This record gives sequence, structure tokens and C-alpha cells, in this order.
Amino acid sequence: QDGLKQCLAEFRQQLAWVERLDVTLGPVADPVSQSASASDAVDPENDFQREMSFYRQAQAAVLEALPRLRKLQVPTRRPDDYFAEMAKSDQQMQKIRQKLKSKQEAMERSEKAKQLRAMRKYGKKVQVEILQRRQKEKKNMLNAVKKYQKGLSDKLDFLDEEQTSSQGNKKGSASQRTKKGPNAKRRYKNQKFGFGGKKKGSKWNTKESFNDVSSFQSKVAHNKGPGKGGRGGKGGKKALNKRPGKRARQKMKNRAR
Repeated sequence: QDGLKQCLAEFRQQLAWVERLDVTLGPVADPVSQSASASDAVDPENDFQREMSFYRQAQAAVLEALPRLRKLQVPTRRPDDYFAEMAKSDQQMQKIRQKLKSKQEAMERSEKAKQLRAMRKYGKKVQVEILQRRQKEKKNMLNAVKKYQKGLSDKLDFLDEEQTSSQGNKKGSASQRTKKGPNAKRRYKNQKFGFGGKKKGSKWNTKESFNDVSSFQSKVAHNKGPGKGGRGGKGGKKALNKRPGKRARQKMKNRAR
């Protein structure tokens, strides 16, 4: 203890309080219990009580030091034009700002890409629906034309629909008319002559044609038609004009001698 006191006397400096600003007080009285919490009342294992004790002790020091500083005419408020030194340098803050900006731009690009993908998907869906509708209309018109050509139907409603569609196309621009299929001359010829029908596989046999035996002729199939002989051999003109064999010709020569 004597040694500690000696060391304290060696490094102690007799300076004014404004140079030292040391304040040692107990904590402020708790407004709930209306009593100063002593060191024995604070449980050191209880974090909340310990922190509240530090907080009230700091409050007591502020309440004691502020009047003394005002009496000594020491300013205690920060001026409006005072800029404190930042914990991080401007160069590091610039890097952080650039990184945040790049992240924001990446998010914006990703959002734009999502919107473009959604628009393309919707546009593709609409295009597919339009193509399917056009193919269906074309198929219906072709079926109606075939029925009319075969005499199964006497309705020409598809011509009226085609005329109304052509009138609607005339109202558009020239570029739109050129993009929407053949011209009027081609459409008229298609209506008059058709599309030529199916080419590939037109001579293939079907179940109906296989079962159809109305054109079968047994005499032609078994060589019993006109100019044909019976089962014994062939007759007719071909049989009369047939040249005799070599042995028969030799016998004929021998008889002539």
C-alpha cells in the first residue's frame, strides 16, 4: 500500500479540473424505487441490472459536470459547421458506394430481363393462338370447298366469309395486305380449282378399297376371256397361228417324200 501511494504521488499532476474532467459519483436514484442503488444491491451476474447501474452512474456524472462546464464557459454542443473525422476513409467509402451502385444496377437488369422474358412468352403465346386460328379457318374453308365440289353441300358461306375478310384486309395498309397470304387472283383460282388435293400416298390401298370386290372379273382373272382356251390348253387365233414343233415338221417332211 505504501508503494502504491508513492507511485500515485510520482505521476499525479496538479492540474485544473477543466484539464482533467474527472467526475466520480454514485448512480442516480432509480425513479421506480426512489432510492440510490448501492453496489451491494446490484447483482453482477444480472446483465440488465449491471448495465442500468452504469447508465445511471453516467447520468449522475453528466448532471454534475454540465453545470460546472457552463460556469467555466466551456461549450458543450457541437457547432453546425463541425465535421467529425470519419472512421473510414473516403476511398473506402467510395468503393462501398460503387459496390452498392453495381448491385442496384444488377438488380435492375435482372428485373428488366424478367419483364422481357415475360413479354416474349406472352407474345409467343398470342402468335401461336393466331396461327392455330388461321389454320383452323383454312381447314374449314377447304372442307367446305371439297363438299361443294363433290355435291355434298350447296352452301357458299365460305365465299362470303372470304370476301368480308378481304374487305377487312383492304382497309389496312399495303404492307399489311402483302403479309397476309396470297393476293385476290390466287385466292380466286384456289376457290375455283382447289389446291390439287393430296399427292403423296394417293395410290396407297385403304381398308375400304381392299374390301371392295365389285370390279373383280373371274373370267379375266382365270384366263377364260374371249380368245382363250379351256383348261386343256390355249385356243383362238394364237393357237391357229402357232408354229408346229421340230419333230412334227420332220414327220411332215418324211411323209412328203
